[in-house]
Amino acid sequence: MLSTYAAYQLTTQNLDRSLTIVKSDPMVERETAYYKENVGKIKTPEEFVNDSRIFGYAMKAFGLDDMTYAKAFMLKVLKEGTDENTAFANRLADKRYVDFADTFNFSRHGKTAMTFTKAQQGTVDLYMRQTLEENEGSKNEAVRLAMYFERKAPDLKSVTGILADSALSSVVRTVLGLPDSTAMLNIDKQIEMLKGRIDIKDFQDPDKLAKMIERFSAMWDMNKGSSAAQSQVGLLFSGSSPTLSADLLMSLLAR
Repeated sequence: MLSTYAAYQLTTQNLDRSLTIVKSDPMVERETAYYKENVGKIKTPEEFVNDSRIFGYAMKAFGLDDMTYAKAFMLKVLKEGTDENTAFANRLADKRYVDFADTFNFSRHGKTAMTFTKAQQGTVDLYMRQTLEENEGSKNEAVRLAMYFERKAPDLKSVTGILADSALSSVVRTVLGLPDSTAMLNIDKQIEMLKGRIDIKDFQDPDKLAKMIERFSAMWDMNKGSSAAQSQVGLLFSGSSPTLSADLLMSLLAR
């Protein structure tokens, strides 16, 4: 059996080939064809969230599929856009909402919001990468976490952004050797703890980021005998507790 780091390298060093395999999946082909054919017809945020296939495809592309149920929440994100500092998405610690609102920017572009490349092919590309990560996670959850961390960590601006994303925080806790129980601490205490242990600028350094991923993989494999820990991390992407996710986001508003 391949180590986590070896499996991660095998997938990421042959990324084009890996994505080609994803694209050839019949279900992926079908959902992508529907998205491409219909996304440009959507004129309002309400039409967007009410087309379950289009909305579900877009939410998965941005790793937000566990929030697909929260239509009122996402309508607020979409309607307020990102241009104003006080916009809802800008007040959320999780940058995925800013990216989503900026891609489908009805506030700025109105009825033409879905005609731009980033709303069409750009979203398709993200969907393919997200699906690839999910597929790898079905074989080894740590590979998915490592791939996600590689993709998202360079965009982090503060430790608050780590805590707003359960997958990123899991990787960081593993790298730092912190127990999962620290996730239950008061948010302010978690922020203080991380600030004392990491430099957020390290995430923008490719060499340091690669070393973090290598350390995470080694630490994961060393601890993989704990089935309970594996099950807990396996829930990070499952959307099994969506209300808790929304509560966490709201608790981090205006930080």
